[in-house]
Amino acid sequence: MTATVLYDVPGPRARIRNLGFGAVGTLIVLALVGFVVYRLVGTGQFDGRVWEWIEYETIQVLLLQSLVATLKAFAAAAVLSLLFGALFAGARLSDHRWINRPAAVVVEFFRAVPLLILIFILYFGVARGLGVNLSTFWALVLGLMLYNGSVLAEVFRAGVNALPRGQREAAYALGMRKTQVMTYVLLPQAIRAMLPTITSQLVVVLKDTALGFLILYPELLYQARFLGSQGQLGLPIIPVALVVAAIYITMCLLLSWLANYLEGRTRRSAKAAPLDPHGAMKLETEVSAAQAQGGGAASG
Repeated sequence: MTATVLYDVPGPRARIRNLGFGAVGTLIVLALVGFVVYRLVGTGQFDGRVWEWIEYETIQVLLLQSLVATLKAFAAAAVLSLLFGALFAGARLSDHRWINRPAAVVVEFFRAVPLLILIFILYFGVARGLGVNLSTFWALVLGLMLYNGSVLAEVFRAGVNALPRGQREAAYALGMRKTQVMTYVLLPQAIRAMLPTITSQLVVVLKDTALGFLILYPELLYQARFLGSQGQLGLPIIPVALVVAAIYITMCLLLSWLANYLEGRTRRSAKAAPLDPHGAMKLETEVSAAQAQGGGAASG
């Protein structure tokens, strides 16, 4: 039996060398972080007077409203991206050329166009060029959907194609249609394998909502730029940026935690699923019937 590997298993010396490189890289990163913190402390960015702006209730409400606007854009874009990706992945997996070829063109086109250009085209081109009243919210959400949905379509397609071919052949042998094979056999397994990649792409969707400030959508980065430019607050651009960065990091960590939790639940449920004797007998009966039909057709 042959096996294909991406790299050779490291030996004792290679493990020591890799450990040394990892330690050196960690020390370099810690040194850079320490230098940045040292410079921030030296320039007085952690003094109490620089952070007085966050004590105002109006600013707290403004940050909360921008957080809600960010989450609304993310939620809409995430749901639409998943639906777009599932739809076009199914189209690309179709056996009919008149379906999979146009779907491939759409996916490759929107994957190639930069997201910022998509948002500009939707907001300035569609809204102003075609006279369609498209709000900043929908221009941002549709741009995120087209780009990230195209990426997710390729993720879904690759996840389904990566499954062992024998599983779909066994399902076809039982007389299942392609839709049933995809729904009941392939997708449940593929989703468990694709969940980390899907989560990574959803994190990208969350972070890319910050591009909405370029079309004046009132999300976190837009409000951070507004607050940081206020002279009466002392131009607290760095403290505001630190607060907004902490909010983004927290949201991304929560999203990753939720995905890891769901992945663990699906794996535990798959391992703990009891064997149904009636289902096994039914499956054996269907296989026997299929074999009998095949033998009768061959003898005829």
